[in-house]
Amino acid sequence: MALALWSCNPDEKKEEPKPDTDLITGTYAPENYALNIPKWMPPIPPTPNNPLTKAGVALGRMLFYDPILSRDSSQSCASCHQQAKGFTDGMATSPGIRGQNGPRSAMPLVNLAYNTRGFFWDGRSVDLEGQALLPIEDHLEMDDTWDNVERKLRRHKDYPGQFRQAFGISRKTELTRDLVVKALSQFERTLISAYSRYDRLIWAKEDFPTDEEQRGLELFFIEYAGAVAHPGCSHCHFNPLFTDNNYHNNGLDNVPNLSAFKDLGRGKVTGIQSDNGRFRTPSLRNVALSAPYMHDGRFKTLEEVLENYSRGGHGVANEDANITGFPLSEQDKSDLIAFLKMLTDTSFVNNPAFSNPFKR
Repeated sequence: MALALWSCNPDEKKEEPKPDTDLITGTYAPENYALNIPKWMPPIPPTPNNPLTKAGVALGRMLFYDPILSRDSSQSCASCHQQAKGFTDGMATSPGIRGQNGPRSAMPLVNLAYNTRGFFWDGRSVDLEGQALLPIEDHLEMDDTWDNVERKLRRHKDYPGQFRQAFGISRKTELTRDLVVKALSQFERTLISAYSRYDRLIWAKEDFPTDEEQRGLELFFIEYAGAVAHPGCSHCHFNPLFTDNNYHNNGLDNVPNLSAFKDLGRGKVTGIQSDNGRFRTPSLRNVALSAPYMHDGRFKTLEEVLENYSRGGHGVANEDANITGFPLSEQDKSDLIAFLKMLTDTSFVNNPAFSNPFKR
């Protein structure tokens, strides 16, 4: 009886239930993100496992510019991929958070949604999602671990709710690296460049070329310049993407055999000797903004690039068949550079939808 009376004491304090700190509240109502693609550009390959949504793209943009993804919060993706420079960084090779430079130049990020042949210079990632996984744990780049990045994002005051809006997760523990790279990839797929002076002139018929630009255009696309045959730049850099997204040995290095390349490039990924020294063809869109050039940034200017190609290759067994050398006068070089500058898309490098969302 005494026990029963004590148990029913009205003054007894009942223990309040603890809040579920892992639970994420908020609305999940995904809206499709529609890309504005002009008619002269090809259709974008579908990504059914990661469709673009407004919330997903907005989240990816924030993550792209947020240094929280690096170990000491000193670098973001945008540190090496700057909008004003065509989403590269203007350096031959880029330093990571330890101050050590990687072996290759940061590739420009442009029209990535069209690429189905692999990412990085050597194609080691088959898709954008796979590409986004690697820099986080690379000691020469962001030098963190994905376990730690997940913890930081789950503890953040805003990100769990944004991941719910983008992907419908209900708990912070569901915020994983797979969703991080999906968001990053969604944003990167919106980086479409298609409104350069060249596009406005050739496709939209809004302008006329200068004499210098017209001569450069003809030199770039045709295989014969006057009486002198040359391979034509457009074999690998053709309309409208100005890349074939394929892998070539473009005659940079004079090596005694296919095993002697300092950087094996594609061959290190495939294990095929004939792929040694091959690298992915970068797009020439915004090329005037993305110096220095080549996978190792060895050429500082477009003039140096043209001079190299005019000399031809070195006769290495797997050099591309179009690396044959051709004479270029100073006028030819000037004309070609005038044409290449036509590929600068000022609307792309100034698009507020691609800019740093943390700067107002």
